[in-house]
Amino acid sequence: MSLYTKPFLLVLAVAATGAAAFAADVGMGSDALPIAKARIALAQAVAIAERHVDGKASRAEFEESKFGWVYDVEVVSGARVFDVRVDADKGTVIASAEDKIDHDDDRDERD
Repeated sequence: MSLYTKPFLLVLAVAATGAAAFAADVGMGSDALPIAKARIALAQAVAIAERHVDGKASRAEFEESKFGWVYDVEVVSGARVFDVRVDADKGTVIASAEDKIDHDDDRDERD
């Protein structure tokens, strides 16, 4: 082994360990992993929410709430906007409320 091989292998091993730890941390904080276990697909939840308020979805998110995992679907019906929550396992509407026009989710209350 050359003089530079051992330090290079050490740096490579440390980098690989750090990358694996980073990937594990990112995966644990992601909403993407639990969605694989949801019985209702995102497209189904959007269709349920659209039928519920007779409108068109403009945004949908998968998130954990006090009800468990839900789809939070924003639906536009005429000149009104509704937030519709669909249970990710049962496909039932848990909550539906007319949304205040705030143009973003930054000021929305925590679920």
